[in-house]
Amino acid sequence: MDRKELAHFLRSRRERIAPAEAGLPVGPRRRTPGLRREEVAQLAFISTEYYTRLEQARAPRPSYEVLAGLARALRLSGAERDHLHHLAGAPPLPSSGPPREVRQSLLDLLHRLPQAAATVTSATFEVLAWNDLAAALMEDFSALPRRDRNLVRRVFLGPHTHGQRLYGVSDADAFARRSTQRLRAAAARYPDDADVAELVAELLDGSEEFTRLWESHDVSAEPTLRKTFQHPLVGPVTVNCDVLDITDRDQQVVIYTAARGSSSEEALRLLSVIGTQRMDITH
Repeated sequence: MDRKELAHFLRSRRERIAPAEAGLPVGPRRRTPGLRREEVAQLAFISTEYYTRLEQARAPRPSYEVLAGLARALRLSGAERDHLHHLAGAPPLPSSGPPREVRQSLLDLLHRLPQAAATVTSATFEVLAWNDLAAALMEDFSALPRRDRNLVRRVFLGPHTHGQRLYGVSDADAFARRSTQRLRAAAARYPDDADVAELVAELLDGSEEFTRLWESHDVSAEPTLRKTFQHPLVGPVTVNCDVLDITDRDQQVVIYTAARGSSSEEALRLLSVIGTQRMDITH
């Protein structure tokens, strides 16, 4: 690990990004060129203290997950991402599993849809990226560890918040069936991936329903075009569900929109104001 060169590289990439490019306010008193250290840390889902130590050439070797977060936060190109890995002493590994890195153009798309809740999911239903409205409608994914962002794990194993399965969606049982079918197909595409094998083993061990569906060997699934979320604060929210396949990454962009003039459209507008705050808790 070349700590000094890594520190210089991180700082140079941070200083070239305009706050507006990262969806951050410029502010009248901003003296730092580009992003602040705490802003990069927030975007990369790491602590400000650790990121500061990286730029001061005092931090231990970052993990692959941290490097992925930094590459995303700093909007690195493919060549820059590889360079980051080499400086950190962690050469990029050839992936045997579903790609988890989301293209910057897709991240930008999510945040340009303020009236729609949108996520990017992997081949195994891990939520890889989301916008603010998706977090308000479903859950603040940034507060969850990676394993708990997996929707197929959640639908079968919980937690079932407020006694509701998968955020109270009206098609939870159908989603369980479809997700099993897609997961079986993904397991065939990535037979050597330990994470996929571990997920399947955990589901087989913890859910009789999943075991029954898995043993049917079905791999085709009909899409759901409309569903209703039972939200604990704003009540039922009925949305159209559109899915865009990102073939080269084996990912999907899922976009939820409400019909114009509907009560659900008003509910989504309210959620965009409320965000992920818990209004049922007295502070």
